[in-house]
Amino acid sequence: MSNNALFYLTSNDMPLVSHADGIYIWDTTGRRYIDGCSGAITCNIGHNHPTVKRAMVEQLDKVAFSYRTQFESQVALDLANKMVDLTDADLQKVFFVGSGSEAVESAIKLAIQYFVADGQPERSKFVSLRPSYHGSTMGALGLTGYEPLEAPYRSITVGSVKVPSPDLYRYREAGVEEHIAAVLSQTEMAIQTAGPETIAAIVLEPVGGASTGGRMVTRPYMEGMRALCDRYGCLLIMDEVLSGMGRTGAWFAYQHYRVAPDILALAKGMGSGYYPIAAMMARQELVDAVGRSGGFMHGHTYAGNPLACATGLAVIDVMTSEKLVSNAAEQGTYLRRQLEQLAEKYECIGNVRGIGLLQGVELVQDKVSKQPFPAAFNAFDRLTALAKARGLLIYPRRCLNGLEGDHVLITPPLTVTAADIDDIIALFDGSLADFEQVAKEQAA
Repeated sequence: MSNNALFYLTSNDMPLVSHADGIYIWDTTGRRYIDGCSGAITCNIGHNHPTVKRAMVEQLDKVAFSYRTQFESQVALDLANKMVDLTDADLQKVFFVGSGSEAVESAIKLAIQYFVADGQPERSKFVSLRPSYHGSTMGALGLTGYEPLEAPYRSITVGSVKVPSPDLYRYREAGVEEHIAAVLSQTEMAIQTAGPETIAAIVLEPVGGASTGGRMVTRPYMEGMRALCDRYGCLLIMDEVLSGMGRTGAWFAYQHYRVAPDILALAKGMGSGYYPIAAMMARQELVDAVGRSGGFMHGHTYAGNPLACATGLAVIDVMTSEKLVSNAAEQGTYLRRQLEQLAEKYECIGNVRGIGLLQGVELVQDKVSKQPFPAAFNAFDRLTALAKARGLLIYPRRCLNGLEGDHVLITPPLTVTAADIDDIIALFDGSLADFEQVAKEQAA
C-alpha cells in the first residue's frame, strides 16, 4: 500500500518522474523509459516540444484565462476554424471542454437538447457497444460497456442500450461479412425492442481504444450503423477521444471509412499532454436548432480558455509542419509488421490489431483455441510490469467486457522513427520472453 497522500487506481508506489524529452521519460533516479504508449495515448507529439512551450509562454504573457460568457479569444476562434478544416467541413461547429469525459458528456447533452428542440423529447436513450469505454463521468459511464467500471455505479447511472461490438478475432460466423451482418442485425433488433422513437443516438469508437485493445471495425459496418441512424431518425456520435488527432494515420479515424458522424468527441491528442483541452464537434443543423430554443444548457468553467486553445493550436501546427499524420501511417505500418513477427515467435500473442500508431496485442493462454489467461493471473498487469522493468511503458486493459482477455496497447508518439520502433520492439521482445517464463512457472 502506498504511504503517500495521493490516492488513484493503484496502491503501489510509482517512481517519481523527473523530466521527459521526445519519446523518453526519466525518473528521479536517472532511469530512462521509452514512452511506448504516449502516457495514456495522449502525448501525440512527444514530450518537451519547443514550439508548443513557446506558444504557451506567449499566451501566458497575454492572458491565461477568460470566461466564455464574458469574452471570446482569437486563439479559440482560430482553433475552432482549424478543427472544422481538419474534418473537411463534415462538422461545422466546435465546443471546447477540458477532457474526454467532458467531450462525451457534451455530446450526450447536445443530442438530447437537439431532440427536445425538435419536438421529440421522447428520444432520450442511447445505444452503445459492449465492450466500450466512453469516460468516467456519470453520463459517459452510462454509455460504457466495461463491467468493472460499471458495476459499482450501476444504481446511479442511466445505462445505454448495449449491443455487441464487432470482433474480427473471435467471431463465430462463417466469415467477416457474415459476422458484420449479424452484429448489425442484433443492433437493429435492440433498437426496435427499445423503441426506435426513443433513441437519441448510437455511440461508437471507429477504432477501439482501451476497452478493446485496438479492435477494428469495417467500412460495411460503419455504413450499416450510419444507415440505421438514418432509418430510425437518430444521430451517430463517434468517440475519437483516443483515436483522433492523427493517431491512426488520418486526422480522424472515421475518415478511413468515409462515414461521417453527426457529433464527434475529441480529447487526448488535442493537447498532447501539454495542457488539458478537448472538444465536441457537431453539424451546424444541430447547433442551430439548439440555439433557436434558447442556447446550449451546458458548459464548464475552463471551456475554451485561451491557454488551452493556444496549446491546441500549437499542437496542430507541429503536426502539420512535421507531417506527423503521414508519419503515423508510415511508422504504424512498420510497427504492425514488427509486432506480427513477434506474434509468430511467441505463443502468448493471439492477435495483433489496430491501425497507424494505435496497435493492440491480445494475450492468450492457448493460441489455437484463443483461450484467454485466467483472470486471476492478471496477465495484462504482469506483462506491463515486466516491460516497465526493462524501461518500456505500455498500456494494459482487458478486452472481454473488462473481465478477461488481456491486451496491451503499443501507441508511441507520432514522432517516432523506424529506429525508435526497433528499440521499442527489442524491449517488448524481451518482456514477452520474461512473461512466457512467468506463465510457464505459474502453470507448473
